[in-house]
Amino acid sequence: MNLMERNHNTEQEGDLEELDLEREEDEERGRKRESLLQKPFMTTLLLGIIAVLLLCIIALLLFLPGRREAAQTDADGGLQQSITDYAKEQQKNDYVPETDGQSAAVTPQQTTKEEEPEEEEEEDAEEEPIDPVSADSDKTAVVVDVEDENDVSYTKEFILNEALPYFADNNQEAIWDLAHLRRYVKLSEGLKGTGNYYYTGDVNGSGRPDGMGLAIYEDNSYYYGGWSNGARSGHGTWFRFYISEKSSRNAMGRYMAHSYAGEWADDLPNGQGAEHYEVDLARMQGGERILQNVVGGFVDGLYDGTLYGYTINNIGTREEWDGVADKGTFELWRDMSAIGECSVWRNKEDHTLCLDIDKSENRNQGIRELWKKE
Repeated sequence: MNLMERNHNTEQEGDLEELDLEREEDEERGRKRESLLQKPFMTTLLLGIIAVLLLCIIALLLFLPGRREAAQTDADGGLQQSITDYAKEQQKNDYVPETDGQSAAVTPQQTTKEEEPEEEEEEDAEEEPIDPVSADSDKTAVVVDVEDENDVSYTKEFILNEALPYFADNNQEAIWDLAHLRRYVKLSEGLKGTGNYYYTGDVNGSGRPDGMGLAIYEDNSYYYGGWSNGARSGHGTWFRFYISEKSSRNAMGRYMAHSYAGEWADDLPNGQGAEHYEVDLARMQGGERILQNVVGGFVDGLYDGTLYGYTINNIGTREEWDGVADKGTFELWRDMSAIGECSVWRNKEDHTLCLDIDKSENRNQGIRELWKKE
């Protein structure tokens, strides 16, 4: 074997030795690793690492929902702010300038109010048969029963306070309507034969009516005006309503209401004033005249001095008359004593035409209901 072959063999052997050496070192390192893994402290270390990882995972799970809630809160806050801004913007857009500088807007409440009159009209339409229209007026003496007559809330104090502003304003349409409500009729009926009255208004130190006030009497009668120490005094208005009433004076039911407005003293008409009857023409006979209005002077409720009056007939024709009286006794325009009559009113246009009464009646002529019972 030559020298080159020997060198080649020597190099091969050297390479094999190096490979064997490396393999032995790898095996030694593997044995060392196995030895380390088998040691107790490595087990503890691994468990610690695992625990730390678990804690990190739990912390992440707890932290993420909080961040979600905060993000949602921020989003809600932004949405609320957007809604608020939008509302403010709409409020600016809803403003409608008026000529007087005020604002106006249509609201559900206004819509409801606009619908309410239709309901009231329906109710009024249902009540029309109860309140028929007469030839002279749209009123008739019929009690309209629109409330529970057993309702204890309708006390005399309630009724007086309810009626007072209408009498103070002299709202005669409203006064008529109120007087024909059952609660008012019942209150007045309760005073029958007692000589008492219900009152609201000014009083003096003794508690007596003094100043301005309203009184309710029996027979559906009312007074509003001045008072002095418990007596009607000054200027005032008296009403009486003939509600479903037929008496010797109103046998045919022709009179529906009677009133006096003017000066008072000592609880009676004294001074200048006007007397008026509300008449149902449909109940009058053909050719009949009724003295509807008397204007002039009064003394203790009796006609006194120069008087002006007018009559009305069943078709509504009015005629004007003159009269002169002295404390309830008329001066005669012509002597008709032969037939037991006397002429007390003279026609203003035709002086030959007079109104006659029975001679025995020519005394105490005036507002008898205020000073004498029928």
